[in-house]
Amino acid sequence: MKKGLTNNQLKIIALVSMTIDHIGTAMFPDVQILRIIGRLAFPIFAYMIAEGCKYTRNRKRYVTVIAVEALICQLVFFAVEKSLYMNIFVTFTLSIFLIFLADKALKSKKASYYVTVAVCLLLLYCVCEILPKKLAFNDFDIDYGFFGVITPAVIYFAREEKQTKISVVALMCILLGLRYGDIQYYSLLSVFPLLFYNGERGKLKLKYFFYAYYPLHLAVIYLVSLIILK
Repeated sequence: MKKGLTNNQLKIIALVSMTIDHIGTAMFPDVQILRIIGRLAFPIFAYMIAEGCKYTRNRKRYVTVIAVEALICQLVFFAVEKSLYMNIFVTFTLSIFLIFLADKALKSKKASYYVTVAVCLLLLYCVCEILPKKLAFNDFDIDYGFFGVITPAVIYFAREEKQTKISVVALMCILLGLRYGDIQYYSLLSVFPLLFYNGERGKLKLKYFFYAYYPLHLAVIYLVSLIILK
């Protein structure tokens, strides 16, 4: 095995970061360091989504699994919180659709596909940035917004050199900082673990563990917060 961090190890770093962030949000909203640590999660996951799109053997199954995860999480989240805030799997489902559509356009070189991609980008911008403002009477929003949706796509289509892809990650982190405020600039710290990515998956098959962890950790945090904050 090559030296460095595997895909699995990076995802675990992102999971820990995400969990700390969600604990901070739910139970310790004034402890900013927890939110800062949490900023590492999104860029790492976005990078891994781009890697997943690159190496998957079955694109339909890949996008279907992410979409089903998004739907399940959203239904549970709405049932518990009555919230229309779209979870990160919704963001990544849109990202994967965009990646596969744009990839098909580039390979076919047909003008109609390029037009379709352009229309898709416009629709995504409207849904992610304009629609939430129009629906200001509720909490509808897409996690990480338009920049969040396109981040995996930009990483996917960047040149294969790792330095180039990580430079793209840094650029997207800066754009997210400009969009969401100062704390989001800490997502630039994700560049350091990504620099050690060795391109390997890792020995263990943890795909379904990662899918299961997201809703389960949210449920546990929610239950604990009910007890602590009761």
